[in-house]
Amino acid sequence: MTHRSVTLLLPGQGAQYPGMAVPLYEDDADFRAIVDETLELMGEEGRLVRQDWLSSDPSRPVDDGRSAQPLLFTIGYAVGRMLEQRGIRFGALLGHSVGELAAATLAGVFDLPGAARIMVARSRTLDTAPAGGMLAVAAAPEKVEPWIEQEWADLGVVVGAVNGPSQTVLAGPEAPLLLAEQALCDVGLVTRRVRAREPFHSPALEEAARTFGEAVAAERLHLPEVRIWSARTGRPLQPHEALDPMFWARQMAEPVLYWSALTGLLDDSDRVLVETGPGNSLSAPARRHPSVRSGRSTVVCLLPTERGDCRSAWTAGLERLDALGATWTVNAR
Repeated sequence: MTHRSVTLLLPGQGAQYPGMAVPLYEDDADFRAIVDETLELMGEEGRLVRQDWLSSDPSRPVDDGRSAQPLLFTIGYAVGRMLEQRGIRFGALLGHSVGELAAATLAGVFDLPGAARIMVARSRTLDTAPAGGMLAVAAAPEKVEPWIEQEWADLGVVVGAVNGPSQTVLAGPEAPLLLAEQALCDVGLVTRRVRAREPFHSPALEEAARTFGEAVAAERLHLPEVRIWSARTGRPLQPHEALDPMFWARQMAEPVLYWSALTGLLDDSDRVLVETGPGNSLSAPARRHPSVRSGRSTVVCLLPTERGDCRSAWTAGLERLDALGATWTVNAR
């Protein structure tokens, strides 16, 4: 028998879409209770986020970080809690961008009221963020970086994330990012704008990160009860990092090293990777990893892409986990 522990993958900005997980909120009282508790703890900001999320005519677009970030955090956290209620205990957690804050909350670094205050503060810092965004490029970082260094680094465009061997994301202020997008297209590289209206994971958010750090420092931090593989560093979270407010605050201005973290995670042991958020932004690159392609590890998605059926995806995902129960074990905290 093969024993594979469960690892949650918690996505960040770019995975969101209008109405994500709303059918699950409508159908499942347990999910609804966790979501409502989390958003209520965010006060008026959380109530506005929920109102927009459930509305066909929201006051803010879902790609606005002030809406997307609290929602992605809340959905990832709620799905994790739902799985715990089914008796699943996690061997590890891996979050991408704001998903890492959800992972930290599930692991006990922050309690939920503290995490809610942190999320409100994170959203408010975006009020002063410059216009910008993120650009996915279908190329390895070493192919993209020379262009950046020659043309746009001085204008604030940087590698904001490495999601796979040929999945590089640029980030920066809007005007130079548009120039970079056009230049890369002119040389035949495939690009796609990420659903973000702010230049996350770039120097443009340095000031926001400093302000955010003051809010994180006001909360009590704890050592994680579950192992966290950090997409900020590409390796397991260290004890001193977990207790450092600026580690969590500077995450919004530092690159996301998702592929490095995922590779270290899968090289460490065979896993059942469970994506908690909407879409397949984290599971799609994971399926290309040799550990998954060989069948040593496997991937389960619980929520669909934008065009999928949420109820069917949720049911199928849970059934898949139940079926895998004969071949893997879970790690208690």
